[in-house]
Formats: sequence, structure tokens, C-alpha cells
Amino acid sequence: MRLRNVLLALAAASGLAAASLSISLAAVPPPQSGPLTKYNVTGTYVSGLSSGGFMANQLHVAYSGLFQGAGIFSAGAYDCAQNNLNTALLACMDTIQARKTPAELEQLTRTRAAAGTVDPPANLSGDPVWLFHGTADDTVDRVVNDDLATYYRDFGARVVYNNSSAAGHAWVSPIGPNACGATSSPYVNKCGTADPVREMLGHLFGQVNPAASTLSGKLVQFDQNTYAPGGNATSISMGREGFAYVPRVCETGPCKLMVTLHGCYQYFGLVGNALMDKAYLNEYADTNNMIVLYPQATTMTGNPRGCWDWWGYQAPQYALKTGPQMAAVVNMVKALSNGGPTTTTTTTTTTTTTTTPPPACVTASNYAHTVAGRAYANLGQTYALGSNQALGLWNTFTTSTLKQTAPNYWVRC
Repeated sequence: MRLRNVLLALAAASGLAAASLSISLAAVPPPQSGPLTKYNVTGTYVSGLSSGGFMANQLHVAYSGLFQGAGIFSAGAYDCAQNNLNTALLACMDTIQARKTPAELEQLTRTRAAAGTVDPPANLSGDPVWLFHGTADDTVDRVVNDDLATYYRDFGARVVYNNSSAAGHAWVSPIGPNACGATSSPYVNKCGTADPVREMLGHLFGQVNPAASTLSGKLVQFDQNTYAPGGNATSISMGREGFAYVPRVCETGPCKLMVTLHGCYQYFGLVGNALMDKAYLNEYADTNNMIVLYPQATTMTGNPRGCWDWWGYQAPQYALKTGPQMAAVVNMVKALSNGGPTTTTTTTTTTTTTTTPPPACVTASNYAHTVAGRAYANLGQTYALGSNQALGLWNTFTTSTLKQTAPNYWVRC
């Protein structure tokens, strides 16, 4: 792929906007504002396209004890970008620069697991993984997507890799509005009678019922600030609103949960709600007892296209369990999970008064704070994770004293 295409890739990588009520909703039902509530979730899976595909892989790897499988359209292996935008563009989308091999990234994963910053990769063994790359896709090179297949197979995942479709860089759906080979807005393509969504869900779940012709569920619009570290979604390049499609059957019975992540450049209206509307997931959700969660990214300094963080624009721990966007999505998953049939019981409550000790203050260099996940670096400056308080230069000589006041939320002492 030519360098010009590489530089346009983030502007053209596909996905869904940080939607709002101003977006015109078509096949999806009108949104109903409200919080995420718990359902009887029997299994959790993740899927995504382009930057959302990289993010889906990060979530599956870092939280392999939570996610049981992944479906990924056009992305590379875990942390290919190595906290560097040039590497992301020139090695992990195009191949102008050398990139880490799958074996090197596998060892990185093991090292991080030993440090407790990601779950043990042994959890990936046996997990169903479905991958897709179209022959007309020159936004993410085929060999980069091949690396993702190798990475998963080496950890023992059960990989199905669809790389024979004539699709461009897009999510492919039976109701996609674009021609199969297109790489253009709204980045949801139709390739004849092919139904990769059914193929993906069939591999992840073992079997899949035919899609519904008419949707009967509800679309919940929720406040993402509730789930973002520190209560501020904008500070971590996530939109104010997220969405979840909940089939009627899931209100009373067990259901699976699918987290679906868009790609780049959706915030300014290039795609609008196309992925949520045309991905063909809601239609399968109705007939296969599946809730679909659609978290939303947005723009910030260093992320003008509204991509998910797969190269470190927001925090150097972007691919770890402490990555702010990762933690926010997992908080949403937890808010939806572990519910079940409600039973009435009589209990005796004993009230115990305890004194919670004040948060401990940690003094360290700004570099050490970022490595430990208490802060992040941006343009040579350091900022406290969650609160975004300025800490000064990012180096081993400048020190700061921080305390944690909430999960993934640090402030100066």
C-alpha cells in the first residue's frame, strides 16, 4: 500500500461514531435513555473492525479470563504498535517498517501476564477466534492480519480465518450499503449472498439460528461517564453516550453478551450509526439470545479521527488491564453481567461500622508512575491517570506524589 494510503488510513478506517440523539436511526429501534442493568449473561465475547479490531484483540488478551472468544475484521496482533503512532501506521497497517514478529509479541504477552498486567495467555487455549480480511483491503495489509492468526494459533485458540472474500476494508454484512470491494464511507459492505456475520457467530457459539426479519428488542442509550475511570469519558477519548441492544428474550432468560467496537473517523458523521444499524448483529441477537454492547469512542488531542486506543495516544498502558478505555469497557460488561432470576428471601442484616484508611500516597519518578499505571505520558509531559492532573516532564528525574481515590483514578497528594 502506498504511503499516501497509510496516512489516510486513520481517516478512513471504518466504524461507528460516538452517536447522539441527533443521529438518525433506521432499522435499529429508537434509543431509550437509561442505565445498564444486569442480565443473566452466560458468556461474553468481543468483536470489532479496524481500530475496533485491534481493541477487541487487546480486550480478549488482557481480560482472557472474562472474554471467551473474539471476531475481528482487519487488524493485527496484540500490541503491534508498541506505543508508537509511526509504528502503527507504517508497520501495523502497511509494512514499510519492520514490525514485531508474532513470537516476540507472544513473549511480551507472557511477560506481562507474569507481572499481572494481563491475564494468563493460557486462557486463550481453546477459545474460538474468527478473523476476516478482504482481498481488496489495502488499509491493513494481509500479512499483518496473518500475524494475528499466527499469534492466536500459537496460544492454542481455535482460529477460523476468512481471507478469500473480495471485500475492501470494512465490516461485511448481508445488509451492508456498500459494494463488496469498497473502502469508503460507511465501511459496511455487502458481498453478494455471503454472510460473514453468521459465519462468525456460528464459530463463536457453536451454532446459530437464522436472523430475525424484524427487530423486537430495545436499544438502551446510556451515559459512558458512569463507567469511565474517574467518571469522565471525554478525558479518555470516549463519547458521552454508549448503546446496548437488548432482545426481549434477554429480559427474563439467559443470554450471551457481544461487545462490538467500531473503527476510526466516525465522530464527524462519515458513518453515523451504520455499524449499529447495518452490521446484522441485532438481527441475530433477537434469535440467538444475545445482547450487543456498542461502546463509543470520540476525538481528543492525538486522536482526531475518534479511533480506539491501539497505539498509545491516550495512555501508555492502553493494551493492559489498566488501560483507561479497556477498564471502561470492562466496567460496562460487568454492569450488564451476573444478573439472573430474582428470588425473594428473608435476611437478617447486621450493621458494622468500619473506618476506611485514607489512600496511601506514592512518591516516584514520573517515568515510574507511567510504568506502574498511575499516570500516562503525552508529548513529553506526564498526567495522573483518571484525574489528568499535570505532573510535569516525563522522565526519571521529575518526581510526583500520587494517591488512588477510585479504581484507575489518581490525584496528587
